[in-house]
Amino acid sequence: MTLRFAPPTNPTFTPDARIAEINIDPGFGQFFSDHMALADWNSETGWTNDRITAYGLLPMEPAGAVLHYAQEVFEGLKAYRHADGSVWLFRPDANARRLQESSRRMALPVLPVDDFLTSVHNLVALDERWVPHAAEQSLYIRPFIIANESFLGVRSAHDVIYCCITGPVGAYFKGGVQPVDIWVSRQYSRVANGGTGTAKCGGNYASSLLAQEVAYANGCSQVLFTDNAEHEFVEELGGMNFLLLTKDGELVTPPLNGNILPGITRDSLLKLAPLLGLTPVERPTRIADVYDGITAGDIVELLACGTAAVITPVGSLRDSETNTVYRPLRPEAPQGIALRNLLLDIQYGRVADPFGWTERVV
Repeated sequence: MTLRFAPPTNPTFTPDARIAEINIDPGFGQFFSDHMALADWNSETGWTNDRITAYGLLPMEPAGAVLHYAQEVFEGLKAYRHADGSVWLFRPDANARRLQESSRRMALPVLPVDDFLTSVHNLVALDERWVPHAAEQSLYIRPFIIANESFLGVRSAHDVIYCCITGPVGAYFKGGVQPVDIWVSRQYSRVANGGTGTAKCGGNYASSLLAQEVAYANGCSQVLFTDNAEHEFVEELGGMNFLLLTKDGELVTPPLNGNILPGITRDSLLKLAPLLGLTPVERPTRIADVYDGITAGDIVELLACGTAAVITPVGSLRDSETNTVYRPLRPEAPQGIALRNLLLDIQYGRVADPFGWTERVV
């Protein structure tokens, strides 16, 4: 059955003046729009009861399965306000497909791509006034699927909720686009071989939080995880993919090996790199080789990327075993910032979209 996600008959809205006040400095993930999209799934009836309602609480009993067994997945994408006032999405079909892959790995029902797109388009259109106008601001969109069965046995839930919420956001890092210092973890692992690394699920993020606290305690903003078996190969940050730029113009990132989330920003940057004369390369990279490359001047820029932060220059890597700090030749990452600007120009409609990635909502 095709889901419609029809808006409510008599929707209520926050006054425009209050929205404008919030959008002066929305932060990230602090404010939410007026409505949310919902659908229910049952193992016998499939997806039903699709609707858009006022943003509010989700009813759930204390025995709700997601609270005990963490059976859930989520996505993150943005809507962008163009100069002419129109609102556009960026590669929402890619988010829809990744949500499907995450759902399969977490033994959750798969939401059809068209239904995902309908929910996002209709919700953003209804709450279009929340999309900010200022530079570097956007409407963050968070679709998620959670187990909603009141049952404490260990099995896949027979009842599930799909929900999509939105909210205005500014820069992910408070200081804006500034080089960040990264703690390289050799003790903790984000995921395990054969685990949930390719799924966008909360457990992967929860497992990174202790290492993140260690990073904070050592004066770093983020943590970079190495492989769980030998702690030799670079994988990803707690919530972002990792890239490096060589003096020969290679934009290098670890391959999708089953442990690394297939980031949509990562994929976009690899496709855009040739437009700026860079060669995209996916290859396994030892952290020791990264250190040696920085020291020798062969690796000139380090980058972290994701939907929330877009691209952030990495100013230094601090090794957790030796406490040695490695700083790339160009910590401000001028070529990385050029790549960032090209991606933003496409998202905000300032240049032509060569790949047909953007979709107009209103």
